[in-house]
Amino acid sequence: MLAPLAYGLAVVLSLFVAFIGARFLLVPQAAAAGYGVPARPDGDPAYLTVKGLKDLTFGLLGLALIAFTTADAVAWFMLVVALVPLGDTLIVLRNGGTKAVAFGIHFATALVVLLNAALLFAL
Repeated sequence: MLAPLAYGLAVVLSLFVAFIGARFLLVPQAAAAGYGVPARPDGDPAYLTVKGLKDLTFGLLGLALIAFTTADAVAWFMLVVALVPLGDTLIVLRNGGTKAVAFGIHFATALVVLLNAALLFAL
């Protein structure tokens, strides 16, 4: 009963991160606004592209690990990847974003990713 929940959550999280990455590549201004720190219209689009590529890569890597490795490998991946939304929380707070977005989206995401790591370690 625990395995389908742990793996299902891992798949959903990985797909979500891949979606966020694709969104940053396709509609970077809207994605940045959703992130909590809107991009300047005249800003350097390279940074938004880097964010998109990073997120897309993490999402696809998560899916590959789920498909081809053990629960422990996926758990370690989730544990390390939780650093990203924790860092995003600080980035939003330090760059004029709201506490609601910082904690309600990014910090909450980090907690869910850490919960998923714990579930995967329990398998």
